[in-house]
Formats: sequence, C-alpha cells, structure tokens
Amino acid sequence: MKPWKTLARETILDQGKYLVVENHTIELPDGRILPNWAWLITPAYINAMVLTDDDHFLCFRQTKYGIAGTSLAPLGGYLEPGEEPLACAQRELLEEMGCVADEWIKLGTYCVDGNRGAGTAHLFFARGARRVQAPDADDLEEQELVRLTRVQVSNALARGDFRVLAWAAVAALTLACVNP
Repeated sequence: MKPWKTLARETILDQGKYLVVENHTIELPDGRILPNWAWLITPAYINAMVLTDDDHFLCFRQTKYGIAGTSLAPLGGYLEPGEEPLACAQRELLEEMGCVADEWIKLGTYCVDGNRGAGTAHLFFARGARRVQAPDADDLEEQELVRLTRVQVSNALARGDFRVLAWAAVAALTLACVNP
C-alpha cells in the first residue's frame, strides 16, 4: 500500500501552541488530487491510570468545556516542547496528584484522528503511586480527586462515566493489565 502525499499546505488558523488548522492538498496513490483537506495540529498529550500502593485507582471527577455534566478522568496533560512522554506523565502525576509511582507501563501511542491529525495520545499505567507532596495543578476546570477500586473503575467504564474516548481507552487498557 502506498501512502498519501502532501503536495501543499496552508495555515488557515493559528491559535498558538494549542491549535493550528491547515488546508492540505493531497495526492492519492492512484493520482487523484484532493484540495482543501483540513488538518488539525494540537500538542501531543499523555493520559495515565494511577494505582496506589493500597490498590486504589486515583482519578478525577471533573468538568470539561466540551462535556455536558461531569466525567471521570485519568491523569492527563500536554507534553512540553522536547519533553518525552514518560517524563511528561511523571511530571503531571507529581503536579496534579502530588504523587510518584514505582512502575510505569506504556499502553501505547495513538493518533487521535487518522484522517485529520489532532495530536498524538501517549497512554500509561502507573503502579505503586504514593503521595510525596501536595498537588499543585494549574487546571482550569473544577476537579475532585477520587479513589476507586478496580470494580468501581470497571463499573464506571461500563456506564460511560469516562466521557472522553482517550480516557475510556486508557481505563480499559489498564484494566486489561490488572489481575482480576
């Protein structure tokens, strides 16, 4: 299979480091040309499910602008320029939850939208988390840290309480790693 080719790109919206929208001109493997192919550039990010020493998952109950009501959410954050995904996850764990973890399992790296870009998700599972300082998060949304058992996370996932696709994915992938 041959890849698509980008023949031209034009920035049509630049909102700084969190969103750039481009129009691409694409050539398909059969030679057809597709003008005005929208491409979204957003920062790469991490999401991680965090398991404490006493076998409780740490999640947030929070609001987000694009979600009606509240959602359960894993640890998350954008990579800083030049930052490695694992270093970002470790930094976010310390900032948002005031914790460090003994073991980190990489659950995968995923394109957010295979046809439109929209960033890259790096998913992790952190085991053996313990509090070492008070959280110092700079998040804009209201959030509450909650401790959940494996069964509670599984039930919440089945009910759709993780209301963002990447959040549901990291929860499901983590549950697959944890012994029943």
